[in-house]
Amino acid sequence: MTSLAAFVLASLVLVAVPGPNLIYIITCSVQNGRRAGIVSALGVETGTLLHVIAAVCGLATLVADHPLLFAFLRCAGAGYLACLGVRALLRRRPSAIGATEAVGGAEAVGAVGRPVRRRLLRFYRDAVLVNLLNPKVVLFFLAFFPQFLPIGLSPGDARTRMLVLGVVFLAIGLALDLCYAFVGAALASRLRGTPRRDRLLSCLTGGIYLGLATVVFM
Repeated sequence: MTSLAAFVLASLVLVAVPGPNLIYIITCSVQNGRRAGIVSALGVETGTLLHVIAAVCGLATLVADHPLLFAFLRCAGAGYLACLGVRALLRRRPSAIGATEAVGGAEAVGAVGRPVRRRLLRFYRDAVLVNLLNPKVVLFFLAFFPQFLPIGLSPGDARTRMLVLGVVFLAIGLALDLCYAFVGAALASRLRGTPRRDRLLSCLTGGIYLGLATVVFM
């Protein structure tokens, strides 16, 4: 097996493991519809791209080597997940995006207009930050990518190789993320629909985010 094939296989396994990114995409799709899930998947992989660039430029090593910076990133990531959890717990009505998808598709979304675009931008922003503020992702890139770099590469060649691997990893991640977004949207009709179900789903989502915040902080 070539190193690239081994990298692709390992990436498939690792991307499929549930974590903050995956859970955010699924919950966003279930609660807010297919468009929100797609946007959140794009946001997560934007964060992945920034992590790849940071690793190639050496910024990830800088964060990992300075405990204070790493602790700040960990606290920021945990705090942001906690904010998402509290926001989910306080949510009291179904999403306008989910409702428009259910009743009218693109025409209904067009009728909602700017508020929908603002919500989609918020989902994108949240997804980027959920990924970007996770310190374990920083350590992951530092530990995972070098295993697939040939010994004896010059610094320039190593950076180029890491960038290529990063793009491959991003493509794999985006493909799987979009699959999860569609699965989450398909489950929405079964998990949502009544005020009671919506409230239970919001409480479950909030609890999951608060649990993830605890895991990231530890």
